[in-house]
Amino acid sequence: MNRKINVIYTGGTIGMIKSPETGALEPFRFKDVYEHLPMLNIIDAEIVCEEMLPLIDSSDTNPDFWKRLARRIYDNYEKYDGFVVLHGTDTMSYTASALSFLLENLSKPVILTGSQLPLGVMRTDGRENILNSIEIASAHLNGVPRVPEVCIYFENSLYRGNRTYKDNAEHFNAFMSANYPKLAEVGVNIKYNDPFIAKCSEKPLILHDEMDDNIGILKLYPGITHQAIRSVLNTPGIKAVIMETFGSGNAPSNEPFLHLLKEAVENNIIIMNVTQCKGGGTVEIGKYGASVALGKIGVVSGNDITTEAAVAKLMYLLGHNLSVQEVKHWMGIPLRGEITV
Repeated sequence: MNRKINVIYTGGTIGMIKSPETGALEPFRFKDVYEHLPMLNIIDAEIVCEEMLPLIDSSDTNPDFWKRLARRIYDNYEKYDGFVVLHGTDTMSYTASALSFLLENLSKPVILTGSQLPLGVMRTDGRENILNSIEIASAHLNGVPRVPEVCIYFENSLYRGNRTYKDNAEHFNAFMSANYPKLAEVGVNIKYNDPFIAKCSEKPLILHDEMDDNIGILKLYPGITHQAIRSVLNTPGIKAVIMETFGSGNAPSNEPFLHLLKEAVENNIIIMNVTQCKGGGTVEIGKYGASVALGKIGVVSGNDITTEAAVAKLMYLLGHNLSVQEVKHWMGIPLRGEITV
């Protein structure tokens, strides 16, 4: 059966080619994709390429962009068998995480990809990333999509999107997923890691289009001043703070620091404890004495969530106007496979 895949270009390195007139890199017109990527004709799928204007550098992504992209996928959901989003690498993990929450009950693939080198450069990694993403997005087994979730594909590897983070700005294998296995690996054949891939939802797709960005990030470091901590916790309108701690969730144990946190919690500010460790990191409040007091104050464990996914999940939950206790409850429950509990 001939599948139909929607490729959405949002901006980023992958969409740049060298102008024949000036030699400078300029945005690629994706309406001419078959001309520049004739290998697409081999894939057993109809490819419809579109641009989401205005094209942006991924550093300019924000909740409004995520909501527009989610809306675009939702509005075209019945027309296509899968979606491939071409996106800049710098904030790709944030966008993948956001889409995973905004699109509930997915039963079709939404695969984000990009490149470290522009499509118009000879050694570009973009060509293989696009082709393999489209092939995976169109793959079915027994009439069911192989990967019905939001993913990132990069350098022969497919990851659950809300488990990733950008690990390298130079190498082609730019992304990592330290706390969750790869969903697929591409070599001569595509090997799917089926036990770790989400199952197709039998419920109708739900679009969530409200996010609340009144959150902050407090990265702890030795010698951080109480004034620096206070400036984050006292940000006007702030509702939640992601506190990046050491190791398995450890933080300073001095009384002035703990008092600032306790005061914030008493003012209904949610403090989420997320470890700074990228590899194999999970928060276990109370494992060491340096984190016992955090649990008593009411700091919430982020388990093994990435900062990128924590940002998206908090904005998503706060956008639903839930109570503080409800947000804390749902932050500890895996909604889209973003944490392991």
